[in-house]
Amino acid sequence: METQIMSDEQIKSILEKSKTIAMIGISSEKKGEDPKNLKRKPANVVMKYMQDFGYKVYPINPFAEGEIINNEKVLADLKNIPEKVDIVDVFRPSKETPEIANQAKAIGSKVLWLQYGIHSDEAKEIAASSDMEFISNRCIKQEYQKIFQKSNPVFPALKK
Repeated sequence: METQIMSDEQIKSILEKSKTIAMIGISSEKKGEDPKNLKRKPANVVMKYMQDFGYKVYPINPFAEGEIINNEKVLADLKNIPEKVDIVDVFRPSKETPEIANQAKAIGSKVLWLQYGIHSDEAKEIAASSDMEFISNRCIKQEYQKIFQKSNPVFPALKK
């Protein structure tokens, strides 16, 4: 698994310039599941954290379209977002990322960000072909914490 080599200064610049994030793979409530579990799912924790620091985050999950997660209506697809997206942040398997990269390219996203454990050379090539910055195998929340809050926790104890 390759970790994208990008300096803290480059990531800081991306995070400072960006205002909107499309988060692909946000978790929805499963039938019969305790609703409190939803707040603990990694994509949802990251979404809430980035919202708390002023980012407009669009949750994307075709199986949860119309649901409200972290006070935002879940959209089925990137093309349904009503404004320009700066970062497409991906919580989906690596094999799905080339198609997501093509969708991010189609909407003119500036950055394709693949979370921990996710990498695709094909997605990287697609991003490069459209002058999209590419980050893989890194957590946007952790990078924000490290750069702007000078802390490095993974996921602090979550409240019940």
